[in-house]
Amino acid sequence: MPKMKTKSSAKKRFRLTASGMVKRGTAYRSHILTSKTTKRKRKLRKGHYVSKQDTPAVKMMLNV
Repeated sequence: MPKMKTKSSAKKRFRLTASGMVKRGTAYRSHILTSKTTKRKRKLRKGHYVSKQDTPAVKMMLNV
């Protein structure tokens, strides 16, 4: 049986932590930044974790 391929879109967007959680970037920070407040843009810099419900699907895309 051949090896499973990792989804290229998933490996660009997600990172695994040592404890097995999945980190992701924040949405809404790519364009039209003039209409967003400085406080909002500052909070969007930080990453977040994928929710518990979505973690199995992301791990399947990453072949973990």
